[in-house]
Amino acid sequence: MTDIRKEFGGEDEELVKVAELRRIEQGGKTMEKFVQKFRRAVRESRYKRRLLVEEFKKRINAIICWKLMESE
Repeated sequence: MTDIRKEFGGEDEELVKVAELRRIEQGGKTMEKFVQKFRRAVRESRYKRRLLVEEFKKRINAIICWKLMESE
C-alpha cells in the first residue's frame, strides 16, 4: 500500500488536497458550510485562481450555479 501512495501521490499533501477538493460537492449543505469545507481543502492544494473558480462552480448546487452564471 505504501508503494502505491508514493507512486500516485498519496503522501504528497498537495495532491491529497487536490483529490479532496475534487470530491467535495455542495449537495444539500448551505453555501456557508460548503464554502468552509471548500476553503479547508483549498489551503494546501496550491490551485491557480482561475482553476479554483472552475472547481468551485463544478462543486456547488446546480441551481445556485445557474443563478451565479446569470448574474455574470
